[in-house]
Amino acid sequence: MADIHEKEIDHISGVETTGHEWDGLKELNNPLPKWWLYLFYACIAWAVVYWVLYPSWPLVSSYTKGVLGASQRTEALQAFDEGVAGRSEFADKIVAASLEDIAQDPELLQFALANGQAAFGDNCAPCHGSGGTGAEGYPNLQDDTWLWGGTLDDIHTTLLYGIRSGNDDARIGEMPAFGRDELLTREEISQVANFVASRAGVEAEEGVDLAAGETIYVDNCAACHGDNLEGIQEVGAPSLMSANYLYGKSLDDIKAQIHGPRNGVMPAWVDRLDPATIKSLTVYVHSFGGGQ
Repeated sequence: MADIHEKEIDHISGVETTGHEWDGLKELNNPLPKWWLYLFYACIAWAVVYWVLYPSWPLVSSYTKGVLGASQRTEALQAFDEGVAGRSEFADKIVAASLEDIAQDPELLQFALANGQAAFGDNCAPCHGSGGTGAEGYPNLQDDTWLWGGTLDDIHTTLLYGIRSGNDDARIGEMPAFGRDELLTREEISQVANFVASRAGVEAEEGVDLAAGETIYVDNCAACHGDNLEGIQEVGAPSLMSANYLYGKSLDDIKAQIHGPRNGVMPAWVDRLDPATIKSLTVYVHSFGGGQ
């Protein structure tokens, strides 16, 4: 009796077909390459070995532990604990050392800069920018215009207690709202604003009495900003001769600040960050180059 499954040979390639055909296309019965088969079998063997050695199969409330009992979670926690221990050693040295000693010790300085950079990115960059260049209303930490001083100790104090933060030791310096509180008339605000602008290198308006503006300045502003507009660091009053104005340096900006000043707030970090991190931040911010 003839075999009803007689093999068919493709007349072009000379390869046996599988008997499957789609729209006139016949499937050739080409075997897989031996290297591929060997690799496939090796993968199966490795999977079996892996199942035995390592955690692999999920159970109802746990998983198979494997002969080796390996656990990436355990390894990660162990590495974390080792990192914390190593950091704690340096952190203790940072706390014990003075800011000047940290800046002069290469090993402590390297740790402080790395730690400070991480803390700056997490806590300070949203306001001051990733490179400390600031933005409108947020000081540029790379220039030499520091309202409260740019020495290591000055920066450290500012970081600890903040500015208008509500902390008892916070730095506080508020400019009166000369227009909003009707301390000066609109005309007087225009006169003193034009006087400041003329001294700060900003073009003043024509016809404004600058002499009257100077008198108003002496009577109302010089106590904080100085007779020569150079600012007084002890009260956090900026120099009006600086190239950088926190809220803009146009004549309209100056008028707006005199009328109803914007007084920014910086958080006190003393209760938010540990002492080592605050010291590291101090050294890192000072390294921007604007510090004194």
